[in-house]
Amino acid sequence: MNALLKRCYSTLPEAAVVARTASTPRAVRLRRSRKTPTTAAAESDALPNGLTPTEFSRYQRALAKGELIRSDGTEPTEGEWLAKLNSRRSRLRGTREVVTPSGEKGVQVVGEKIYLPNIIFRLVPNFTPPGKPYNPYEATFRIPQSVTKTDVRAYLAAVYGVQTTYIRTDNYIAPLSRAWNGTWARHGGGLRTYKRAVVGLVEPFYYPMMPEDMSKTDREAREKALEELYSIQAGKDTIKFHLLAHTRKGSSGWVWRGALTTRRGTILKRIAEQRALREQFIQVTKDRMQQTREH
Repeated sequence: MNALLKRCYSTLPEAAVVARTASTPRAVRLRRSRKTPTTAAAESDALPNGLTPTEFSRYQRALAKGELIRSDGTEPTEGEWLAKLNSRRSRLRGTREVVTPSGEKGVQVVGEKIYLPNIIFRLVPNFTPPGKPYNPYEATFRIPQSVTKTDVRAYLAAVYGVQTTYIRTDNYIAPLSRAWNGTWARHGGGLRTYKRAVVGLVEPFYYPMMPEDMSKTDREAREKALEELYSIQAGKDTIKFHLLAHTRKGSSGWVWRGALTTRRGTILKRIAEQRALREQFIQVTKDRMQQTREH
């Protein structure tokens, strides 16, 4: 069994246990409230042994059916049963345990190996009500709609080594609206349909603060570090240079100063130049006519 599970899974911090209770689906909370009094929003319904009421009911049913009796006639305690349940939940799918010729135990991959997953997990800040502290024992992801809870648990464990305690998912369906041709279509862009996964964590994780929430000193230090790592300002200057190389229109501080401008001073100047050219043309034509008559 994973050492991390042995150390942390059965003794979750109070904040993590409260988060697990608060994120429980509404139907489950209502079913539990009919059996026991409803707990407050900042409390947990976990039992002293660490099991949730649902897990404790499963444990009691398994005991009554005799499914937990070992070969020596003993039965596992609640903590042992919970540790085994959590290890099964967090196992890597597609693998099996094998014994090498030397007698050591190893893990063998069953099926086709996938080295580079082609799915995107987008980490977003947790929803925090106004006046409430940020919960570090939860993480929120936006995932493809085809991804299941089992996929989320296996993906985080295999790729990042993150152990999870629970996973809640919900789907956001984009609203319908009229298209330009009169048909109904769902919104795209920022309002497109997506799936959200709220994951319970064994180890706390704090989402990085937004720049607008930082102090002036921290914000300046962050901008300096980003500039040293990624040269953000140099990239902006390069984009602006190429933009000006193709066209000056659209660049900051751009003012039209061409020959066809509508500024009054330039218009009068152009009129005077045209009059001067016309008078010069008339004078040249007049001189030619006089020379022709003389000859």
